Amino acid sequence: MTFVQLIDCKTSRFDEMNRLMDTWVEQTKGKRTATHSVIGKDRSDASHFIEIVEFPSYEDAMRNSNLPETDRIFRNMVALCDEMPTFTDLDVVRDERLYRAGVRNLYGLISGKGALPSWDEIVAENYHDHDPSSEQDVIGRDAMRRQVEMWQAGFDLAFTIEDQIADGDRVCTRWTWSGTHKGDFMGIPATGRQVTMTGTNIHRFDENGRIAEGWWQYDRLGLMAQLGVLDQLEV
Repeated sequence: MTFVQLIDCKTSRFDEMNRLMDTWVEQTKGKRTATHSVIGKDRSDASHFIEIVEFPSYEDAMRNSNLPETDRIFRNMVALCDEMPTFTDLDVVRDERLYRAGVRNLYGLISGKGALPSWDEIVAENYHDHDPSSEQDVIGRDAMRRQVEMWQAGFDLAFTIEDQIADGDRVCTRWTWSGTHKGDFMGIPATGRQVTMTGTNIHRFDENGRIAEGWWQYDRLGLMAQLGVLDQLEV
């Protein structure tokens, strides 16, 4: 479960505090487990600051706290504060923005483009995939990855997100992908043709913020027409 820590402090030496945070980021490079940090200043009190730090889990936050660099920075931070800072620990029970971003990361993984989180970070181990064009549902993260590899072998594709709507633990996405038919796909040799396909997905997230289930609807018939398969059938 995603974990958030709120650090509430008052300081008249924010510039020094800011430099201290830069030092912490540099010293913990490759070791820190925080994934997102936001610092806000109180509009009614220029000395009042709140930092919001996000971690993949409480356990990750504890590993971050136990770093020797974190302990040193904390002691220096307290010295810069006008009074002792307070800490509030929160388990995230809902975050639709992250869910939408999680789905976008999944499409990035399917495309094989960009610096993205790993499959293990995005997709649940017991992922369940519903695809009406498949005889059987795909069960499991590794099985899903193999299914994606089949598409990647056949096409150099890229997704465009047209619309996204989030509701609770579900995200609905309307997308278009385009690419070149570069390799064998379902027994169809590479044609070199530029093709596009449209579709809509609903993805469900589990309590750990990973994608646990997906329902696909896409224009497979249109894709087959672009690959020339329907022309062969007419002959």
